Amino acid sequence: MNIPYFDSAAVRAAAPWTTAIEALEQALLNAVDPEDDSPRLFSPAPNGEFLLMPATNRQYSGIKALTMAPANPARGLEKIQGVYVLFDSDTSTPLATMDGIELTAIRTPATTLLAIKHILAAAPLTAAPRHTETIRVLVFGTGVQALNHLRAAHAVIPEARLTVVGRRPKRVTSLIGQLAAEGLDVRPGAPDDVAEADAVICATSSRTPLFRGSLVAPGAVVAAVGQHGLDAREVDAELVLRSDVVVEGRASALREAGDLIPARSAQEWEVIRPANLRDLVKGEFGRAAGKPCLYAGVGMAWEDLVIAGLVYEGGTRP
Repeated sequence: MNIPYFDSAAVRAAAPWTTAIEALEQALLNAVDPEDDSPRLFSPAPNGEFLLMPATNRQYSGIKALTMAPANPARGLEKIQGVYVLFDSDTSTPLATMDGIELTAIRTPATTLLAIKHILAAAPLTAAPRHTETIRVLVFGTGVQALNHLRAAHAVIPEARLTVVGRRPKRVTSLIGQLAAEGLDVRPGAPDDVAEADAVICATSSRTPLFRGSLVAPGAVVAAVGQHGLDAREVDAELVLRSDVVVEGRASALREAGDLIPARSAQEWEVIRPANLRDLVKGEFGRAAGKPCLYAGVGMAWEDLVIAGLVYEGGTRP
């Protein structure tokens, strides 16, 4: 059996930002319920661990298989590597394999910007715009996810003023230079700039809050998407407690959203029942005037499957 492989360039070409976002949106409007998503599966691997993310829908099934090897960077290798395997749901026949890291690098920003777009649209009609000028988007991080969130933000909100915050000035300068070569104007910023931002995206490996939640302006949107695990958080409890909250999935948030659980117990969140992405896209989420809104994302397998199907159907096969 000759199974095609889509490398990182092929994955990227087949899933431009607006196309990827529309595919995720249509999946949520039609068949996908995030509460049905499979949990991540962890298993020991030599010098690290495996991370397996299976998902299925009516047309396709698939699994992302990643390896995490903490010692690899010292060897000049990537810490996380992996592939995606796509199957036909009816026959269970393997259809394609593709670069799992590039798939993740696309689906995460696409999901975040999908959420931000709909949260901004859900603002109360009585709420006055915070700024008369362009929307201000502030991104924390200088890695691949921060880079791609800036690209996705520009694609979805082309008039946005983009700012990046990082701990290492050289990394910030390098990222800004890379995006400038692509025609994107990105400015360096500082953590306290959250006070002036309309949308804040946290795409870091930080295990502790990046800024004071009290600084976030009423009406602003904060997306915390860089971490998963109950012992990791990018935002503080103060922000959580003063915000409307949207999650990718309620079950996945209770398993892995460390940004939420310290602020309130799992039992409290079960009672509150925050809106998930499907509720948001279907227009079933309303914002309270005078509050920020926090979107907490941990990354879900159904998103990988949607983008993998998009790549398989529209990508250039070897």
